[in-house]
Amino acid sequence: MSAAESVRLDRWLWAARFFKTRRLAVDAIKAGKVSVDGVRAKPARAVKTGQRLDIRKGVVTFSVDVEALSDQRGPASIAETLYTETPQSRERRAQQRAELRAASAAQPRPIHRPERRSRRELAAFKRGGSQ
Repeated sequence: MSAAESVRLDRWLWAARFFKTRRLAVDAIKAGKVSVDGVRAKPARAVKTGQRLDIRKGVVTFSVDVEALSDQRGPASIAETLYTETPQSRERRAQQRAELRAASAAQPRPIHRPERRSRRELAAFKRGGSQ
């Protein structure tokens, strides 16, 4: 962990393992998927302990409080100590997960893989051409 009193937002998100690379963190920030204390941020925004971050990754939204600062990526066990997720965020993610599972269970699943002829007919249908 760093002894600095602030760290760039993109570096902190990368160090806390919300994004696999800094480039992905920068892209998410520029797309407006990360806010600091409810305000849209820029990649170079200084993050300090005690601030609240809202991070959207796909359909999942994390609301976390910054507990510690680091500008270097380390093991996941250390990354988890950099933030605490709010209880509301955990409940919301658990509810989303349950909804996705229910929707997935409602989808019809084929018993076996289609045969070659059926696959070709399906591909032709998707292309919009006739057989």
